[in-house]
Amino acid sequence: MKVITSVSAMQAEAESLRRAGKRIAVVPTMGYLHRGHTSLIEDARKRADVVVVTVFVNPTQFAPHEDYARYPRDFDRDRRLSEEAGADIVFHPEVGEMYPEGYQTFVEVSSVSEILEGAVRPAHFRGVATVVAKLFLATKPHVAVFGQKDAQQAFIVRRMVRDLNIDVEIIVAPIVREDDGLALSSRNVYLTPSERQRATVLFRSLRRAEERIRAGDRSVGSVRREMMKILQSGEPTGVDYVAFVAPATFQEIQKIEPPGVLIALAVRFGTTRLIDNTLIQL
Repeated sequence: MKVITSVSAMQAEAESLRRAGKRIAVVPTMGYLHRGHTSLIEDARKRADVVVVTVFVNPTQFAPHEDYARYPRDFDRDRRLSEEAGADIVFHPEVGEMYPEGYQTFVEVSSVSEILEGAVRPAHFRGVATVVAKLFLATKPHVAVFGQKDAQQAFIVRRMVRDLNIDVEIIVAPIVREDDGLALSSRNVYLTPSERQRATVLFRSLRRAEERIRAGDRSVGSVRREMMKILQSGEPTGVDYVAFVAPATFQEIQKIEPPGVLIALAVRFGTTRLIDNTLIQL
């Protein structure tokens, strides 16, 4: 497996592969890989001749008070897990390679970037859209695989690709969970044992919401109240949001009706902020 650290070398490698008729898949990550990431790599392996995993902790999607400096990093482990999952190339640039001195250009997907995660983390999605566009330009993929756990991010990437006519197929793969339902996340390592156990209320609340909706409850207010009871039983530090959005637009809805609803939430335990979601099709 190759490790490439410069944009120019990655572009040259991708161009050579394309000229040879190879189909390229990319899996963008911020490293500290877990089973959720490796499932994305395995999915990409089925869709392409060459799989590129990007490992880059992107500073532009972190606010000054957020956890950029302490975000977990272990590149040797990332390289090993990438290879074991089927990657052919790991693209691992330094910050200065991606954002050289004097960098001034950003990609912004308006409106949808300003709600939910965007409301809590201003400029976060500007950083996400910018780095994903730059990674696409470096790796020149035919297909890119993202995880459903970051549902708003996946929606924004799809909108960016559509609006800018970027010739990349976007695949969104299912959430991978622990046995007790907690969605896998690199930030789970921040949780204390008590917080880790209490954090299972996220999945339990989503499962209860689906039960209520399948039973015929179409009231957002009613389903949200049921979810909040479960979330509060876990004694979180705070609940940033419990949102019901239309999957096609990512705009919040007041009534649940066909074709379905995506329920997204963000909850804090101690200093750790966790997100999760479920897509319910009717």
